[in-house]
Parts: sequence; structure tokens; C-alpha cells
Amino acid sequence: QVQLVESGGGLVQAGGSLRLSCAASGFPFSNYNMGWFRQAPGKERDFVARISSSGLSTYYADSVKGRFTISRDNAKNTVYLQMNSLKPEDTAVYYCGRRNSYNADYGAWGQGTQVTVSS
Repeated sequence: QVQLVESGGGLVQAGGSLRLSCAASGFPFSNYNMGWFRQAPGKERDFVARISSSGLSTYYADSVKGRFTISRDNAKNTVYLQMNSLKPEDTAVYYCGRRNSYNADYGAWGQGTQVTVSS
């Protein structure tokens, strides 16, 4: 079965950095676009970043552009989110997801990892 397991979250001061990982299994990882989303308490889940199956194309939400970098290692079935210059408003549970091949939705999710940025 499809499994996505996030790790790397934690507490960091504003201006600091954190690197999240998402380990994938149960499907041909290199065939799928992958994405990162986040959800703050009491708010909707927001798109953060997306990466193509090959890793050659990336797309970012305006709120993180220039600060976050999504990447993937298809040999390790892992997608990463490097987060720099963190702000308190980045505080959220971060989820990785597998994008459907037939539409723009995401059909599989990890359990999430908490990122807390203190001011």
C-alpha cells in the first residue's frame, strides 16, 4: 500500500532553517509529482511546493518563494523540503502528498510533521 512518512519537524527560532523529509513506499515513486502542504491551527490546508516526477520542474506558493526549496532523490524514494529564513507564520503541520496522475488533486498523504517557529 502507498505510504508517505514525514520527518524532520521541530522547534526553530525565526530566521532559522529546517529540512523536512518524506519517505515514500508502495508505488513507483519516480512516476509521480510530489508536493508539500501545511495546515496551521484553525486554518485550511495550504499548498507549499510541488516537484515534477523527474525533479526538473518545481513550483512554489508565493508565501515561501525564495525561502523554501523542494527536491527529490528518486533513488531513495524521498522528497525533501529545505526551509530557510523561517518566520512564525510558517508554523504548521507539514504534509507530503502524492499528486494524482489524472487530475490536479493529491490522493495520498503522510501523517504530517510539526514545524514550530518561535519569534
